[in-house]
Amino acid sequence: MSRSIRWQVLLIGAGIVLVGILLTYLARTYATTTVPTIGGTYVEGVAGTPHAINPLLSAYNDVDQDLCRLVFSGLTRLNSRGEVEPDLARDWEISLDGLTYVFHLRPGVRWHDGTPFTADDVLLTVDLLQDPDYPGPPDIGALWRTVRVEKEDDYTIRFTLSEPFAPFLQYTTVGILPAHLLEGVRAADLPGLDFNLTPVGTGPFQVEEVEAEEGEIISILLRRYPHYHGSNPLLEHIRFRFYPSSQSAFRAYQTGEVEGIGQVTLENLPQAREEEDLNLYSAQMARHVLIFLNLGREDDLPFFQEKEVRQALLYGLDREGMVERLLEGQGIVAHSPIIAGTWAHDQEIRRYTYDPDQARALLDEAGWELPPGAMARNKGGYPLAFTLLTSTDPLQTAIAEEVARQWNELDLQVTVVTASPLDVLDALERRDYQAALVELELAGDPDPYPLWHQTQITMGQNYAGLDHRQISEIIETARITVDPTQRAVLYHQFQELFAEEVPAIFLYHPIYTYGVSRKVQGVQIGPLMAPSDRFATAHRWYVATRRVIVSQAEAQRP
Repeated sequence: MSRSIRWQVLLIGAGIVLVGILLTYLARTYATTTVPTIGGTYVEGVAGTPHAINPLLSAYNDVDQDLCRLVFSGLTRLNSRGEVEPDLARDWEISLDGLTYVFHLRPGVRWHDGTPFTADDVLLTVDLLQDPDYPGPPDIGALWRTVRVEKEDDYTIRFTLSEPFAPFLQYTTVGILPAHLLEGVRAADLPGLDFNLTPVGTGPFQVEEVEAEEGEIISILLRRYPHYHGSNPLLEHIRFRFYPSSQSAFRAYQTGEVEGIGQVTLENLPQAREEEDLNLYSAQMARHVLIFLNLGREDDLPFFQEKEVRQALLYGLDREGMVERLLEGQGIVAHSPIIAGTWAHDQEIRRYTYDPDQARALLDEAGWELPPGAMARNKGGYPLAFTLLTSTDPLQTAIAEEVARQWNELDLQVTVVTASPLDVLDALERRDYQAALVELELAGDPDPYPLWHQTQITMGQNYAGLDHRQISEIIETARITVDPTQRAVLYHQFQELFAEEVPAIFLYHPIYTYGVSRKVQGVQIGPLMAPSDRFATAHRWYVATRRVIVSQAEAQRP
């Protein structure tokens, strides 16, 4: 072998050794890890049918609200604590007298068709809301008709209220519509627009495809909008498939048609828990299940006028047990008229735990005694007997029957009466009931004025007929107090008085359960103001991943 060949062999060998040393060093120093990346499709099955992907028309349809949540943006949005946060508005100022709100719009926002978003879009949306023919909720239209709106420049909008109204910010969460596409449209024409199925919004997703069969929409495909002004989604697509019932949506998951179930109902929960590849996410809803006591019927229901009796009714209910037995744990016991976990809720509120002995003692002290051979306690010739009205919904009926059973064990005589949901509402509005078990939605601003203020007893929503001047004064003041810290103090005072007076019996907050396949990562949900809030973190959900090189120290970091 010649000298030159020997040197070449030596050099090659040395190179191999050096490469080996380098690879060993890199292997010890660096590793690869899997990280989320853009791409993939998530398919969700929901019960119901879309009617209009239009935020001004979505109030009465949960499916429409789901789609609008992803396609449109408002000036503001609510977080899980019910606090108002910036969205299309970068920030805002409120005058000291609480009458003027100046919003500074986020620059650089574009509609899904590329047109710049400006104050003109806000003007058009408010103009439609103010139209006497606005086909949405009447209270929303009525509120906006009291507001003067002015454009200061392309990115500044001024609202002037006729009187201070602290809950006004909640109304600015409504989705904004594009002026360049809807200029000249009247509010009465909104339901018939083609726009409602081919909308253009400013949200994180845009409508790409609407699939129909025999005139029925069976699927809608959304595509990520790459120029979204907020955190951009990782999912490339979200497809919604629509089914006639929650049961059929659940079966669609079982057969592999969908990867998520918009809501796992109590009926489907046992089966859902057995699905190995299905993650279940649960969150408290901004709703109350409660019992109104008709305080306005002093002549035939005198016992409801006595605070001790009302307190006894609350002490006499095993609400924790009802949630466990009848709801399979899908509820949280309620202690306040303001939703637990929201910014105005008083965590130190007085709590009535199940104590039937205390309930009996209160009834005895109030003079409600059980005469020999009587069916119910009696005082002054009045038996402690009343009817408990509720919906024909099987769950509400079962809860009402359990409530009646527990109260009857205190020597009361409570009879359950059922009616259709519309008939129950009619009875409440006419104040033609004795006690009524209902479910109330309380999303958004915690303002208790409509339900508990004296002025709402006759024609408003003060169905219980609570006539308490101090409570009314507190919630009056809170309604015109702009500072949220001061409002919270007032609402704590309101809750303290409410807990003492017990003008209604709060049972529980319902739990919302969401089912998503394990293949979809990054899913989280918090307390929900509305079911569509399950998409609040959708920008972090992913199904596609890629491998990247990281240092060993990074790879081991928790």
